[in-house]
Amino acid sequence: MNKNYSIIDLIRRNRSPLENHLIDGLVDGRVSRRDFIRHGSLLGLSLPILGGITAGAGLGGMASLAQAQGAPGATIRVAVGVPAAAIDPVTTADSRGFLILQQVGEFLCIDGPDLVLKPMLAESWKPNDKGDVWTFKLRRGVKFHSGAEMKADDVVATIDRLADPANSSNALSVFTGYLQKSGTRKVDDYTVEFHLDAPNGNFPYMVSSDNYNAIILPASYKGDYEKSFDGTGPFKIEKYTAKVGASFVRNEDYWGEKALPDRTEFTFFADEQSQILALQGGQVDIMNGVSPLASVVLLNDPNFNIISLRSALHNQVHMRCDSDPFKDSRVRRAIALTLDRDKLVAGLMKGRALPGNDSPFAPVYPSTDQSVPQRKQDIAQAKQLMEAAGAGKGFKVTLTTERAIEIPEYAQLIQNWVKEIGIELELNILDQSTYYGDAVFGKSNWLDSVMGITDYGHRGVPNVYLSAPLRSDGTWNAAHFKNKDYDTLVSSYITALDLEAQKATAGKIQNLLLEETPVIFGYFYDYLVPTAKGVTGVQPSANTQLFLDKASKS
Repeated sequence: MNKNYSIIDLIRRNRSPLENHLIDGLVDGRVSRRDFIRHGSLLGLSLPILGGITAGAGLGGMASLAQAQGAPGATIRVAVGVPAAAIDPVTTADSRGFLILQQVGEFLCIDGPDLVLKPMLAESWKPNDKGDVWTFKLRRGVKFHSGAEMKADDVVATIDRLADPANSSNALSVFTGYLQKSGTRKVDDYTVEFHLDAPNGNFPYMVSSDNYNAIILPASYKGDYEKSFDGTGPFKIEKYTAKVGASFVRNEDYWGEKALPDRTEFTFFADEQSQILALQGGQVDIMNGVSPLASVVLLNDPNFNIISLRSALHNQVHMRCDSDPFKDSRVRRAIALTLDRDKLVAGLMKGRALPGNDSPFAPVYPSTDQSVPQRKQDIAQAKQLMEAAGAGKGFKVTLTTERAIEIPEYAQLIQNWVKEIGIELELNILDQSTYYGDAVFGKSNWLDSVMGITDYGHRGVPNVYLSAPLRSDGTWNAAHFKNKDYDTLVSSYITALDLEAQKATAGKIQNLLLEETPVIFGYFYDYLVPTAKGVTGVQPSANTQLFLDKASKS
């Protein structure tokens, strides 16, 4: 298709220098259409504007989101694991709890399966020139289930609550170092400014569905959420029974399109196999996620469909850089070189994954530098590195991990591979509560073990992965990795507003981590959601969220 510069020039007139630089990258071919749409949505460009620009650049407009609407009135039944603790928007830290929160609550913006940010309770957002102040315009006429209209005071109170260290908020892993309790400020009833500690080019993701705890609550919220389940979403609580399940009914006062289902029911199961059996037995219509290993029994069954989303889901293999035998980066690199990543993808993950390259920059991210060479299995080089590090005779070491998804099988594969370079790996596989402990240094097998494997959920941008497990002061730094050059590069990446600047810094981070290898990122796997045949309109996200407002059954 030919470029239409008159359309592009018309759109440029009211755009900021940062937005116009992104447009230049698209027109000149430096930025792909996919990456342009993702990053443009982050900067606050609306989908119609993005579509106009891509059309003008000869790359086609935005695809229509319209789809055939199913019949209303169904009861949609979902199988999910048991939430780990009481449902609380501030402290909930597990995917099962997040799923229940998201049925009634909504975010300022929503991170879709394509990583494109879309408006939800905010209609628009813009950064200042530095990227340290972001202004959000709120949607008018939104009501909480309790009856009051949602306004700026509610947004300020919600985010302050999450950013306050005194509340032990799970969202502190997102906000610490970037947004303090006093940083969210009301401009008027429908405008909020976020004043950040430092510029942050990916900030809107921090108040989107990517930050699982950031559902907007009334300013008057005092706790004990299970008594109210107050929110703004298309469903309202009908009944919640801890460790048993929950049901929700359509919110007839919803600000947007009314939900198609009359009701949704969530049944809690102790394990994944029980959920699969319930789906096969017709007790439920949907499983909220299944591991690739367990999904095999459903893949070729015509009674089920599997929704598959590319994601940044992964399992980190950490090696403590402050203790033997992993003080020497050559030993850490040697272990990484024993992994056969192609076999991991094709065998362990049944083709439902992509190889990792030992950094948090998953293939799904626009800022990932795809020119950095992929690490491959190389036993000869691994042996040379072991010799050079004075470890040529090998050693014994314990790998401690959790009994979850395919992690025990992953650990066994690593155990076999490292034998080729003389390492005797003993496996210590624990239940999840024992593995994580109190999740603080000195009281956690996860954070204190010399070597371990930990599962990480999907994020729409890599900021949390770059900071919490890898920065010198990271709250999840199980590798005890401390590198000033790395910390400086991450700060540069996070402050960059421009996609090309992010990508340039990402390449430096990727190469540094290949050299140091505090953590092995062996693969990034797809998020899989099985549904019964005839169930349509289900909209999962790789954040383990499930949007059912358009769901129906034939």
